[in-house]
Amino acid sequence: MKHLHSTVAVVLLIALLVSIVLTLVNYLKYRPYNRKIALIGLISGHIQMLIGITYFITLQYYSMFSGAVMKDSLLRFKIIEHPLMMLLGVVAITIGYSKAKRMTDDWKANQTVFIFYLVGLVFFLSRIPWSTWSLFA
Repeated sequence: MKHLHSTVAVVLLIALLVSIVLTLVNYLKYRPYNRKIALIGLISGHIQMLIGITYFITLQYYSMFSGAVMKDSLLRFKIIEHPLMMLLGVVAITIGYSKAKRMTDDWKANQTVFIFYLVGLVFFLSRIPWSTWSLFA
């Protein structure tokens, strides 16, 4: 399960980067909003979230919530910081996609997706456990 979670994380990062770059190009060149490009980032984010929640439950991290967790930086990262920031990143992506979907102005829709997806990406990058990734070990 850990390998799947890490592999899909790479897919998510690539999908988000592609969505962000293509949306930025559309925004800067006043091209129409491409919902399918934004949907790639949204779907990959939700798949990763479902895998992460399943992994979190199978490891029974939820049963470890206590005051002692806040004193241990590794446990705090695994049980609180990482899941919370990943969830906030997916929420940012979802809000950006949902807001842009209802917009009639393509320029504003591209701008909205770009900003919210970039915020989501920053959230993801801030709490990825880089040291545990086999890509960098």
